Order: sequence, then C-alpha cells, then structure tokens
Amino acid sequence: MWSKSLMTRNMYVPLSSRIRQYMDDVSMILGHRTLNDPQLLTDVRVPPHNQPLTDGGIRDVIVKPAKEKCYNPHDPTLKFVDADDDLDFLCEDFQSRRALMSCGHAVTPMSLTNWCRRLLDEGKSTFVCGQSGCDVEWPFTEVCKMALLTPKEKKYFEKTMAFNAARGSTKLCPKCKSSVTRKNPSNLRVSCTVCPTNKRRTYKFCWQCLREWKAPASRSDHCGNDGCTNESLKTLKTCPNIIFHTVQGRTPCPSIRACPTCGILLQHDDKSCEKVTCLRCKVRFCFLCLKQKCLMCKSGVAPRQTTIPVWKKK
Repeated sequence: MWSKSLMTRNMYVPLSSRIRQYMDDVSMILGHRTLNDPQLLTDVRVPPHNQPLTDGGIRDVIVKPAKEKCYNPHDPTLKFVDADDDLDFLCEDFQSRRALMSCGHAVTPMSLTNWCRRLLDEGKSTFVCGQSGCDVEWPFTEVCKMALLTPKEKKYFEKTMAFNAARGSTKLCPKCKSSVTRKNPSNLRVSCTVCPTNKRRTYKFCWQCLREWKAPASRSDHCGNDGCTNESLKTLKTCPNIIFHTVQGRTPCPSIRACPTCGILLQHDDKSCEKVTCLRCKVRFCFLCLKQKCLMCKSGVAPRQTTIPVWKKK
C-alpha cells in the first residue's frame, strides 16, 4: 500500500520532503481522512532528517488511533438498542453500544462525530440525519450530547458552524443573478432589490428552493411551492414528547422547541428545569408554555409550533 516513491527514494532527503511524503502515504492508506483529523490520529512520528529510513520507512511511521468514545451503558438519559450503527458508512464497527437519536436512528459517538464533521467539511452549518429518506435536523445540543463532544471538538464545531453560516448567508437571485444577503437565518423569504423584473416591487424568492415566493407576506418559514419543505418545521412536527418530572400534572411536551425570540431549535432532556436560556439570543423562557415570564405554567403546555419565529434584532 505504500507508494513506490517512499520505498525506492534516496536514504537522505530534505526533512520537508520526507514529512510531506509521509503525510501523502498515510493519507492514501486512510482513504478520505487526513492527518489533521484529531479523531483519527494523535501521533505521527517522522524519523530525524539525519537518520536513514529503515525497511523502506515503514517502521518509522507510527499511527496511533485516538481513544474511541463510548456511551456510559448506565446512562438513564439514553435509549440503547441492539441494532446496526446507522451512521457507520465505512463499516468501522465501533465498540460503543448503539443509542437512538431523536429521529429514531441508532448511532455511536464516533459515527455521529464523523458524520457531523463531514457535514461541516461540506460547508453545512446545521446537522441533518444521514440515513436515506430521513432529513430530520438535529439541534446542536443533541449532537453535543450524543456525540460526546470534547471541549476541543465542541469549540471546533461552533467555530466552523459560524464560519459556514456566514459564508452561506449570500446567494444569487434566481432572476437577475445578483448577490442577495439574508440578514435573518430564520427567515426563508428574501428580497432582491436589484432585480429589474418588476420596477414597482422587489422580487421575493425562497432561500431554500430559490423559487418565487408564493405564500402570504405574513409567512416567512414556508414559500408555498410544491416540494419545498422547511426541515426545522418538520423537526418540530415529528420530535418525540417528553414529560417534565419537576412539574405537576406530567403533561407531555414536545422535546424540541423553536426559541420564541430568534427561532433557533432547542432540545430539552426533561431532567433539568423547564426554564431555559437560548444559546443564541440569550433570552430566558419557559419550555412548556413558551412565555418569557410565567408562574407555575398556569396557561398550560403550548401546542407544537407550526411556524418559526423571526428574530427582530433591536
């Protein structure tokens, strides 16, 4: 599997060339992965530049796999199943027990981490199930928990998500091909002020399917075109219920809510207080009634949301 250039090269070559060739050879063995992947490699040792290669250099490259992340089998917040790992697309057969995501598919911490890193590498800023026919969007809090993200991984994910989101905030108008920037990430309805199609009004189109907006102006989360589905709305509609043990009545409540202020999806584990603080806008609200100020949730549990609130920044 090692390249001929490594096996037949001269025994003394510049250090930079040796390092580059080692990286190429190891990357070739590992397929699509790279030596920059912290989940894959923790140590690559290159021999000193003044030391000859031995056995073609094979013994001088030591690749140590990172410690595999595994679920705590006694974690009561996880639902374990005896099933295949639905995200183990490379058949790596991770050792951890399988646990169910909110969409119902079984994962391990490693397979979920690898899949989410792949989405980030593709420029995505949200995480969607990779199983065919399942396009449920997972909240970042769920990804952090189920992937057992380390502090370093979480920081990398957050940084890359922000970068991808900023980079993806501009698209071309489907009519005039001019650049249009979306100011609110929760609003699917965008306007092109440059488009000369109709001088009396701006051209409004859907950020998701890039077709003309057909829904009423009051809607910002669904364009009205056939085949265009808002994945966030689908998640709100299909997410499982939870029961808050800290609240009397034990009334079922959707496990995922859209923040009433900014629209970002948030998931609750039903173990902590029903009062939560949004990760994006920092507004505190009740997960049950969706109000910012409530007293023992006298108004009851708010029904499943059918629209995504638009963040009106002051």
